[in-house]
Order: sequence, then C-alpha cells, then structure tokens
Amino acid sequence: MFLFKKIVSSIATVFVLVLGIWFIVVWYGFSYVPMYGKTKTKCTETTVKVPSGTGIRFLSCCLFKRNLIRNPKILVFLARFTGSAPLLRAGEYQIVNTTTPQKLLNEIITGNTKQRRITFIEGWTFRQVKKALSENPYIQHTINKLNNRKIMESLGDNHNPEGLFFPDTYFFTWGETDLQILHQAHSRMQTVLQKIWKKRSKNLPYKNPYQALIVASLIEKETASPKEYVEISGVILRRLKKSMLLQVDPTILYGLDFPYSRPITKKDLIAPTPYNTYRNHGLPPTPIDMPSYRSIWASVNPDSGNTLYYVARGDGNHVFSNTYRSHRIAIKKYQQRKNDKKSS
Repeated sequence: MFLFKKIVSSIATVFVLVLGIWFIVVWYGFSYVPMYGKTKTKCTETTVKVPSGTGIRFLSCCLFKRNLIRNPKILVFLARFTGSAPLLRAGEYQIVNTTTPQKLLNEIITGNTKQRRITFIEGWTFRQVKKALSENPYIQHTINKLNNRKIMESLGDNHNPEGLFFPDTYFFTWGETDLQILHQAHSRMQTVLQKIWKKRSKNLPYKNPYQALIVASLIEKETASPKEYVEISGVILRRLKKSMLLQVDPTILYGLDFPYSRPITKKDLIAPTPYNTYRNHGLPPTPIDMPSYRSIWASVNPDSGNTLYYVARGDGNHVFSNTYRSHRIAIKKYQQRKNDKKSS
C-alpha cells in the first residue's frame, strides 16, 4: 500500500512538472514569440487605428485580417488571462510585424500612440489657424460650424480670438479634436504672456498684458528682422506717449480684411475701420496676428532711444529717424531706389 502511494505521488509530481513546463512553453509562445502572419518575410510597420470602445476580440480580428497576427485567439487569451482586456486605449498605433503579443498589449494599454504634429506660424491670423486645423486629416473637426465667439466660450475666454494662441508646433494623437489643440495653444499663450508681463520695463503706457499683446502683434507684422523688434517697440511706445497716430500699415489691411501682401492705397488710409491707425489714436481694439515670443518680449522691453519714425529699406530692414524731416529724406531716398529697381 505504501509502495502504491509512493508510485502515485511520483507520477503526480512528474505530471505537475510536465504540465508546468508545458505551461511555460505555451506562455512563452503566446507572450514573446513574434506574431506576424505567414506571408511576412521582413520587418514592416503598419498603422492601426483603435477607436474608443474597441474590445479585445474585435481588435484581434482586425489585426488578423490585416495579416499582423497568426491567430486572433492568442491575443484574446493573453489579454483576458492578464486582465488587460478592458484596459485598451484608443489611438493610432504603429504595429511592427515582429512585435510579440505581450509587447503589443503593453503599447495599447499604456497608450503608446503615434504622435502627429501641427504647426502654427508666427504672424498667422486666427483664420489661418482654423484653416490649418480644418485641412489636417488626423484631427477630429468640431469647430467648423462654430463662430469665433462660441469657440472662445468653449475655451473659457470672452476675448476676440485674434492673437490669443501661441505660435508653435503642437503634438496630438489620432482622434483628438481641433478644440483640444486650440486649448493647448491658448493655455501656452496665457503662460508666456503672464511670464513676460512680470518682467516688463517700468513706466509703460499699457494697462494690462492684453495691450502688450496688441503691440506685439504690430511688431510681428512690421518687420521680418527680429533685431529690429525692440526698436519698433520703442517707436510705438514713444508715439503713444506723445499721442501721435501710430500709422502702422498692417492695421489698415487687417481692418479691411485684405491680405497683408496687398499694396495699400490712398483710399485705404482713410477707411473708417477701428483698426485704421492712420485715423484713430491709440492701439487697435485687438491684436492683428499671432505674435512670437520675441515680439511679446520686445513689446514690454522696448529700446530707450528717441526714434519716432521708420521706413522700409526694401530688404526686410528699416531706417529709423528721430525727426519728421529726416524721415522724409529717408522716404525719398528709398522710394527713389525702389523706382530705380522697377525701371531697370
């Protein structure tokens, strides 16, 4: 009897050992052996979109149909055995055909999604920002039928949207909305603006950061040369203090809703718009574009010179003058040079 029990115990031990080894082999095969289909002969990458609410069974079938896994049951078994089936995250994933089931699950559980990007350029208007968003195929479009007021209400802001979004490159994943990206850009602008406002020079005529942002937008459009930012800022500051008209040409075109590249006519200069700084004293009511960090910094840290005028030289830079007489001489000089180029 004792011998029989010993034999049974030995058989049971061997059985458990064999079963354990079998389980380890199966587990290794399910978890760590590459799961690509038979037709795959080399390492390739495939983009897979996982919509919100996707279940593990549906995902496995989709991967199988695209020949990314041998058997959909493998992924289903592994996900349920590890308890990760309900933890799948929506998004766009780059699946390598040599990926193991365990690694693939980890990527989808942790949300290791493919990153897309969109860039808002310095000097863009809000109209250009919306156009870039609407033309991006990877963004979920939710603002196309909303007016600007509704868009800003959604962001918790009651200002005109112009200038309130920071120009930069923003990263997002498939399925994110245009409003989410705008929220990023809006928050970034508020952070940058407040940070720079705290480091502003003394005795500025600006009542709040928003007025500084308006000035920054004028600087952004007035010159293509960053080295001139603080000098143009100084001219704007001194003209405001002297109650002089700012006479910033880009404000004319913005008020008329014309492209900035369009030449200004004499009729434009007398157009009765709130943005016409040839007719109206002080700042325009809102920014006229999306200013850069350097423009914002220059708006509250202007140079300490005496210049009140500037004229374009035609090469992206300007000639600055202290008096109207010297300004007229500069205008005549560079206007003549411009005419000479046209006739040559």
